[in-house]
Order: sequence, then structure tokens, then C-alpha cells
Amino acid sequence: MNFSEKLQILRKNKGLTQEALADKLNVSRQAVAKWESGQAYPDIANLIQISDLMSVTVDYLVRDQQCMMNVCGDATDKTYLDELISFRLEANINTYSAFMNETESTRLDSHDFRYTNGDYTYHDTYVGGEQFAGEEAIWKKGKAVYAMNYLGRVLEKEFSGNFLKEALRAADHKMPYRGPEYYQSGEYTYKCSINGDFTWFQGYEEIYFHDKKVYECFFHGGVMK
Repeated sequence: MNFSEKLQILRKNKGLTQEALADKLNVSRQAVAKWESGQAYPDIANLIQISDLMSVTVDYLVRDQQCMMNVCGDATDKTYLDELISFRLEANINTYSAFMNETESTRLDSHDFRYTNGDYTYHDTYVGGEQFAGEEAIWKKGKAVYAMNYLGRVLEKEFSGNFLKEALRAADHKMPYRGPEYYQSGEYTYKCSINGDFTWFQGYEEIYFHDKKVYECFFHGGVMK
């Protein structure tokens, strides 16, 4: 998703017309229209104003975040990474986010989910509730090949666990880490930003109820070697 697409989504989510956004930024409606059509790009001062108004970072606005498979090696390595990402997405919609395949606790008072298909096995385990920490990992033929740790918390009573799961189920090959870059349903909005690629990354996800942040989670992970 590029800047022009993000700006349109964020503006509409705020319930603003192009003219109303232009007034808030002290620019012309034509300037906003050009930004949203990709014909022009705002300067840094305008980007900072937009980030403040939309409650997103400048980095989120300017980076076209995709899972760039920058893997050293030949085509076999890239094919393998694509296979690994596909399995992670498959496991994602067959475990926690889909209320499926919960298994026995592996640690005291932990919540665990496991999914297997062919040579691959996925396991997600976490502790806590409103403040939580956990890890998901993938094994191929019994060997660990991927892991990701996460730490999150609920910030306000308006948080919806069902919406979080809905957003997580919308992850795709562009953003296979947690949820998609941006997801909106009803009164809730999910946002996710990433530094790195699937081989080595860190990220942050958040949920808003209208303009109020109600949830946040930090995570990092990558491919095991």
C-alpha cells in the first residue's frame, strides 16, 4: 500500500472530505487531491501534520511496507521462504485467530495452539490476559525454522478480542507477521508497521476504537539457522 492509498483510507476513516482535510492542513483541496492521486507528494512539514492528525507515524506513511524476501542464495532459498510464509499464514487461520486447535498447556498457566500440515508444525504459546507475552514457532521435520516473540497489552475497556482475531486472520503475503498493514471494521481500526523482512524483523501493532488507542503489541522474530 503506497502513500496515496494510505492517505485516502485514513482520511475516510476520520470522516473527512478532501476539503476538510485541506483546511486542517492549511493547504488547498487540489493539493490533497494530487496527493491522493499520486500526482504529487507532501513536504516533510505536511507529512508531520498528517501523522499527528491521523495518529500514525511518518514512517508508516512513507514506507511501502511489504514482506521483501531479500534472502541470500539461489531461487531454491526464495522458494523455501515463500513456502514457509504460506504455512505461517495457513497456521494463522487455523489456530488462535480462528478459535481453533487449542492444545494442552506446555507451561504453567499458558494458552497453547498447535497446527501441523505435512513436514511443518506450528506452535503458539502465551501467558497473561490483558497484559500478555508469548512466542510462536515453526518446525520443519522437527527442526526449528522460524520464531517470533510478542508482548502486548489492553489499554482501554473498548478493546475487542474478536476484532483483533478478525484482523489477524486478514494477514497476507505482503504482511505475514501478525496482521495486515491496515484493517478497518465498524468502529475499530487495526494498524501494523514492520522494520525488516521475514528473515529478521521487528514490529508494532495497535488497535483504535474511533480515535482512542485501546491495544498495542510489540513483536520481533525471524528465520532460524
